[in-house]
Amino acid sequence: MNERLATDAAAAAAQDCSCAPTAAERDSLWGRTITRRSAFALGALGVVALAAFGVSSGVSAAYADSYPSWDDVQRAKNNEAAKAAEVTRIESLIQSLTQNVAETEAAAKTASDEFFAAQQEYFAAITEAESLQAQADEQAKIADESARRAGQVAAQLYRSGGDDTALELFFSGSGANADELLSRLGTMEKFLEYNQSIFDKAASSRNAAQSLSDQAQVARDERDRLQRIAEQKMEAAQQAAEAARIALDEQTANLDTMKAQLAALTDTTTQTVAGYQAGVAAREAEERARREREAAEAAANGGGNGGGGGTAGSGGWVRPHGGARSSSYGPRTPMCGPQGCSSSYHYGADLANGCGAAIYAANSGTVDYAGANGGYGNYVRIQHGGGVGTGYAHIRPGGIIVRQGQWVNSGQVIAYAGDTGRSFGCHLHFEVYINGGYTNPVRFMEERGVYV
Repeated sequence: MNERLATDAAAAAAQDCSCAPTAAERDSLWGRTITRRSAFALGALGVVALAAFGVSSGVSAAYADSYPSWDDVQRAKNNEAAKAAEVTRIESLIQSLTQNVAETEAAAKTASDEFFAAQQEYFAAITEAESLQAQADEQAKIADESARRAGQVAAQLYRSGGDDTALELFFSGSGANADELLSRLGTMEKFLEYNQSIFDKAASSRNAAQSLSDQAQVARDERDRLQRIAEQKMEAAQQAAEAARIALDEQTANLDTMKAQLAALTDTTTQTVAGYQAGVAAREAEERARREREAAEAAANGGGNGGGGGTAGSGGWVRPHGGARSSSYGPRTPMCGPQGCSSSYHYGADLANGCGAAIYAANSGTVDYAGANGGYGNYVRIQHGGGVGTGYAHIRPGGIIVRQGQWVNSGQVIAYAGDTGRSFGCHLHFEVYINGGYTNPVRFMEERGVYV
């Protein structure tokens, strides 16, 4: 059912704006399911792919080395030479972990900024192509109307089949009065001039329509080229974001333990290795409990269809966030701040329900992006099938709780609202896409019985 609704929406939008790519192009860009295996086929998790973003080969040293165990630390503590070597080893691993996180996060930021820039350039190209086509259509309409009016005038003049009847009637009774004759001749001249001007306007408008149509076609070709670039940048950004996440997870899993091991080796007091080990275990237990609480909260607030997001509509569509709409779709006056300026055209709708409020999948689908996205801050994109997708922006740091390639249900919690990117207060920036291009999310959702 959802697939059919999405397909119908995509077809309708394509017919309305003539901005959708061909079926072949659509299949090449959106017809595939992106899996973790395919996303990292280029080796983004390895050193070679990361080098494209300036990450050096040395940062993978932490992965190549085995981490010291507490037994290693206990043995080294009883031997000065072994202790010094173990201290050097642990310090090197800590430095490598820290460096790896910093470099992969910097690479992810660079890639996300490139993705955002390419995406916005593609959106601007859609607007340009639509504007040119609208101007061409308007000129064609003017040309058709002018030609119709000119034809009516000609028909009025020559409705008698081209003989002189109309002219005879026009000049009848004027022969005895020279002034009246001259007046009627002048009227006839003006009448013919007027008719000529209508023909000229029709010809001019027709030429303008053709020129604008040609420009619109060029703009559509450029739009499609930029769309392919944006999709490539998105995949590169996702790969870089995943590499940064893995590096951070690696650091999180090992850094505290190694710091405690280092402290145990350099401690000259009577505190035992077991004491340091117990401290690490306690912190890990606390972290596990926190994650379990968040998972339980997410499940309670919308783990299934129609959960939590608010109004449920037709075809499984639900409101993606609580709160009022703080900004709608369309042209707006840009706002500026330390993080930069907002755009002059708002491609989505803003829903404000407070910092940390849950964000829900507007419908079931597959997450094809989860990570940073330049001015959008932390961002999630879901593909629902049939070329229909949704985007969720300005998510708080650490607030994305889904992964690329993951299936999510309608109404499932996918993230938590924040203020990242070019944002001016915690909110959800919600977008709807048809074949990758933006569309009015307010109208799209209203047509499905959901009010945002």
